[in-house]
Amino acid sequence: MTQHIALVTGGSRGLGKNAALKLAAKGTGIILTYNSNAEEAQNVVREIEQKGVKAVALQLNVGDIMHFDAFTREVHEQLKSVWQRETFDYLLNNAGIGINASFAETRVEQFDQLVNIHFKGPFFLTQSLLPLLKNGGRILNVSSGLARFCQPGYAAYASMKGAMEVLTRYQAKELGARGISVNIIAPGAIETDFGGGVVRDNEQVNQHIAAQTALGRVGLPDDIGDAIAALLSDDLAWMNAQRVEVSGGMFL
Repeated sequence: MTQHIALVTGGSRGLGKNAALKLAAKGTGIILTYNSNAEEAQNVVREIEQKGVKAVALQLNVGDIMHFDAFTREVHEQLKSVWQRETFDYLLNNAGIGINASFAETRVEQFDQLVNIHFKGPFFLTQSLLPLLKNGGRILNVSSGLARFCQPGYAAYASMKGAMEVLTRYQAKELGARGISVNIIAPGAIETDFGGGVVRDNEQVNQHIAAQTALGRVGLPDDIGDAIAALLSDDLAWMNAQRVEVSGGMFL
């Protein structure tokens, strides 16, 4: 049986790292990207290799489309040299940043940064990688619970995620001829270093969110990593064009 290979953007830390490790535990080879911390990324590669699968880390700024062609060529070279393959199976568009700013105070440069990283980047990176994505493969985009419920300070961020949800349906429609399914996962609040680690480190914020969550706690990275591995499994191959919120039931 041919080993599956997943490309995980932002796979060196946070939810991307957790997802990469969970996919690797199921025997999936990993190409992960990192923005600036090569040592951190190589540590994740070693952790993945300890699970008995191959992994490589490649530098990529998802907000800078000028380097996507070169990145795609590098992915192709790694596929050939490490896996003796021409294609990969799963694309997880995970890389992102958090900016907390009220609608009234959001600056143009903040807005543009969010557009570039959370919408324009995934749009054109996926486009660039299409020739390397196997027919019958899977794309999983990442949204946020904030695209459904509203928390002050995330107007711009959540709008980008809303755009990704629409794009997911169009990708599913247009890539269906190749047997490629496209879905989007929307995590709720998770205890990571995202957004400065406020959910993890601020006890008041943590308790507030837990009180508004049906299952009575804030999400953990494992909750999302396990869900991503499940959504990319062959068991859900017939699911397509769906937004799946994984939030423990926030703000119901």
